[in-house]
Amino acid sequence: MSGHRVRADAYLLRRGMGLVAVYGLLLLTVVVMAMPLFWMITTSLKDIYQALRIPPQWIPNPPQWGNYPAAWNAAPFGIYFWNSFFLAITTTVGDVITSIPAAYVLAKMTFLGRGLLLSLLLGTLMIPGQMLLVPSFILINRLGWYNTYWALIIPWTAGVFGIFLLRQFFKTIPDELWDSARIDGCSRLRYMFQIAVPLVRPGIATVALFKFVGSWNAFLWVIIMTDKVGLRTVPVGLRFFMMDIGTDYPRLMAAATMAIVPVLILFAFAQRQFIQGIARTGIK
Repeated sequence: MSGHRVRADAYLLRRGMGLVAVYGLLLLTVVVMAMPLFWMITTSLKDIYQALRIPPQWIPNPPQWGNYPAAWNAAPFGIYFWNSFFLAITTTVGDVITSIPAAYVLAKMTFLGRGLLLSLLLGTLMIPGQMLLVPSFILINRLGWYNTYWALIIPWTAGVFGIFLLRQFFKTIPDELWDSARIDGCSRLRYMFQIAVPLVRPGIATVALFKFVGSWNAFLWVIIMTDKVGLRTVPVGLRFFMMDIGTDYPRLMAAATMAIVPVLILFAFAQRQFIQGIARTGIK
């Protein structure tokens, strides 16, 4: 009995030490990942002297809450936020609408050249976006879309990433469901929207969240396709604080803090579906 108890105690000790090591590593990872966010928020409450001090001052004393209204009024951020919301929402809705039928067809319908078509779509993900800027600019200019919302919305209402991700979700749906629905007289289109789409809601939420964040953070495309202040977005507006004489870090960080709030709110509402989507597709 004493031997079994010693082995049991040793096992519990090793297990406890293992858990301490795992949770310690996870805590260290969280601290490292949260450090830039913490530095951004604290810098937004400093004056310029505290922000540039060496060694760095972590806690502002006293907090400069006036940096936030000053940053908001330094540029037309009301217009920038409206444009970012409008573009992010419209491109997200468009991407979801176009990705659902394309993903379903590639996952559940058999036709000649399906594998080749999927390979070509995935191959476009390997092309750096910077290589397409010049031909895209020429195309947008010839269409007469330069300095319009069309240039900022239409090219981003479809994406290979959303199609591929939703295809992986549709492939998890048993084919027997379609056989049963077809026996009951259900059409392919009705089956897709009434049966298949509700089953892949976590995937749709994941695609929508990725698309919204990508559109919200869009910088290079916006700055190339527009030169009007009324069409600029929040990431482009942050350049206002980078001047020839130096960068106004406190107001820049205040504007950046305000810029991430909508994304955090969206993730707070969609995190359950997003986590389910990550778990079901194996994305790490």
